[in-house]
Amino acid sequence: PYVKMLTQLFGDRLYVANATGCSSIYSGNLPTTPYCVNEFGRGPAWANSLFEDNAEFGFGYRISLDKKKEMASEMLVKMAPKLGDDFVKSILEADQSTEAGIAAQRERVAALKEKLAADGSLMAKALSALSGDLINKTVWILGGDGWAFDIGFGGLDHVLASGEKVRALVLNTQVYSNTGGQASKATPAGAAARLMSGGKSGAEKDLGLMAMTYGHVYVAQVAMGANPNQLLKAMREAEAWDGAALIIAYAPCIAHGIDMRDVQEIEKKAVQCGYFPLYRYHPANGLMLDSKAPDGDFQAFLMRQGRFAALRRSDPAKSETLCKMAEEAARRRWNLLKMLKNREMT
Repeated sequence: PYVKMLTQLFGDRLYVANATGCSSIYSGNLPTTPYCVNEFGRGPAWANSLFEDNAEFGFGYRISLDKKKEMASEMLVKMAPKLGDDFVKSILEADQSTEAGIAAQRERVAALKEKLAADGSLMAKALSALSGDLINKTVWILGGDGWAFDIGFGGLDHVLASGEKVRALVLNTQVYSNTGGQASKATPAGAAARLMSGGKSGAEKDLGLMAMTYGHVYVAQVAMGANPNQLLKAMREAEAWDGAALIIAYAPCIAHGIDMRDVQEIEKKAVQCGYFPLYRYHPANGLMLDSKAPDGDFQAFLMRQGRFAALRRSDPAKSETLCKMAEEAARRRWNLLKMLKNREMT
């Protein structure tokens, strides 16, 4: 659902760099693919890279697209005497911050290609080949927590720190789903996982708070089942932000020991009890808390999932200790978010 919304919003100009994992199997299980084109024949450009270099791979998209746009713009200026100064200026200074602006730029580029078709010069041919790069493209780096929190974290951190206009969508299943359900740094305390049947004894990494410390990165935590409108706002704000952006999406997994028909409801309960708070941090506007103070039964939420209930059956005392640790970590996280919001308001 998260990927589908992304394509519905930006699919006609979307470049996806997809880390290996469940999301890459979903996206490229040849000979089929869920990606498609619209009525104009435009759709996402998708490619798959590895855990360890996917962020850099997507960063390469951004650098290459920007360079091609720069080259096209330089040739456009050189051909201004033939094409008309006002026409060239309208392309170079076009406002492409909205869908209407993108559509208008497509019309200008179509007109440009018609003009170039009548010009047999080498520069005209070269500019025609690059003319599509005068239309803004959006680059989204996609993957799970095994990539973003663990193996590819160094690269992701580098890309976010760069400030370049690249977006990362992390599908947070809190476990290495595609390789059998091993614990990741996103796995919470008390959860049993493959090779960790005794339950994780430490709290999970808070990737969102870490990214916020840069001050120039747009950061959001989202859960579609809890608040689809907040998810929509986050994706639009991330796209509009003139810099790097990170969206962490709660994505319950079959490795959690749940009925996958209940995913949307589980996401809602996770937010209600404070297990997964929703927020949006905009570098220009500060932190916005999009979920209310926790009021659900945190422990009941955990025990609904096999990953927590398994340890409760095999070692009740240890399970109770670790699950209380998880609840305490969630409480501290909420209090910290609330403090950060209040500080910005003052």
